[in-house]
Amino acid sequence: MEKLFSELLRQIGEDPQREGLQRTPQRAAAALAYLTSGYERDVDIVVNNAIFRSESDEMIIVDNIEMYSLCEHHLLPFFGRCHVAYIPNGKIIGVSKIPRIIDIYSHRLQIQERLTAQIANTVMTRIEAQGVGVVIEARHMCMMMRGVRKQASVMRTSCMLGVFRTSSSTRAEFLNLISHQ
Repeated sequence: MEKLFSELLRQIGEDPQREGLQRTPQRAAAALAYLTSGYERDVDIVVNNAIFRSESDEMIIVDNIEMYSLCEHHLLPFFGRCHVAYIPNGKIIGVSKIPRIIDIYSHRLQIQERLTAQIANTVMTRIEAQGVGVVIEARHMCMMMRGVRKQASVMRTSCMLGVFRTSSSTRAEFLNLISHQ
């Protein structure tokens, strides 16, 4: 990747050998490797048997989880907050595993719509919940820095599975709880 970044600098009219850019190809390669490290991570290993039996049948919410990703269309960042809720069906997941699942999928080239669904589907299948709801609120640099250049725009996506899809009161409870932040 370092050679590619060096060539990229040349293509935009820069000199990769000038003082401020001499180590940029190495730094940019390391940054991109980190930002796309989700391809190398396995959800099953990250969850690592942190699924526990529970009698709880009430909504569990982990919200305001910071996340960032790279837009697959422009390779520019989008960033924001992710809110995840589920209603157990005899199993719960370790609380730190939800942000780790978000990190796996967000550290790939993404679109926000797919990211939202991947998180919801992963939680749903791993714990066989009665339902899962995921909402992501994010700002997209591809919209802010280029194109329409709308600085205050926020994209919101949701994926509702199980009772979050079939029960309007369950969905409303989740949305109401995350809106009071």
